[in-house]
Amino acid sequence: MAVVLTGIDEVMAQVGNHLGFSEWAEITQKQVDLFAEATGDHQWIHVDVERAKAESPFGGPIAHGYLTLSMVPVLLKEVVRVEGFAMAVNYGTEKIRFPAPVPVDGRIRVGAVIAACDPIARGVQLTYDCTVELEGQDKPVCVARVVYRYAD
Repeated sequence: MAVVLTGIDEVMAQVGNHLGFSEWAEITQKQVDLFAEATGDHQWIHVDVERAKAESPFGGPIAHGYLTLSMVPVLLKEVVRVEGFAMAVNYGTEKIRFPAPVPVDGRIRVGAVIAACDPIARGVQLTYDCTVELEGQDKPVCVARVVYRYAD
């Protein structure tokens, strides 16, 4: 269940705190194939299941790193909801790393820490340190510093 933060004071009080984890989400071959279609990235380690099983060092197809990253906003909503503002926008990403692959049919979740809260015109800019984990593995599959803006 998401932590609900209402207004600047509640957000500021959580800077540096781990907010929790999302539910686990399975990454399917269908998602990988649709992502390949949307981006034009049809590299065989993602979309050619038989070749990936036979030739890939990963033992099968893996998700695109950017597919994994694209799951962060969806899963982050399960971790934290910021209320008391008229709008929120995903402002970007400051740093991204993909330390380990996500195998197709693997399950991922995101954990988040509010790293910074900075005032902006009519609101705040929140920087989240997000770690995407693969179920059953200690090494993270994605580490990203993402930035959102909340404003009136």
